[in-house]
Amino acid sequence: MTETRIVRASREIAAPAAEVFELIADPAAQPSWDGNDNLAESAPGHRVRAVGEVFSTTLTAGAVRENHVVEFEEGRLIAWKPAEPGKDPIGQLWRWELAAAGEDRTTVTHTYDWTNLHDEKREVRARATTADKLTASIDRLATLAEKRA
Repeated sequence: MTETRIVRASREIAAPAAEVFELIADPAAQPSWDGNDNLAESAPGHRVRAVGEVFSTTLTAGAVRENHVVEFEEGRLIAWKPAEPGKDPIGQLWRWELAAAGEDRTTVTHTYDWTNLHDEKREVRARATTADKLTASIDRLATLAEKRA
């Protein structure tokens, strides 16, 4: 049996895409909605605006990750690949896609793709990143975005 290395979750949020996207594109906001409970903090003041940018995040275990933005379309799409500081990405991709679902409503799809991860030590954690955890992130994001909308 082939192992699925792409996990995805979707949900509609009662907030405009711009509100939702601001929470995703601001690394300092990410720990407040992280359903994996893996993010401790990210310095404020680095709102992502383009492919090629790198933002740092401190994990709950204390490690720092440099997240390389590899896909970006304002208000619609953002994706990054984490790396240890000063190194190439580890092999995972985190992607957020937003689509209008009516007036002031947004369908959010969150994808975790670890197809290119080939570090056995990291594969245990990758396998633990299930659709339920992605849904938890979307649910927390929804709570924050709907309060702001």
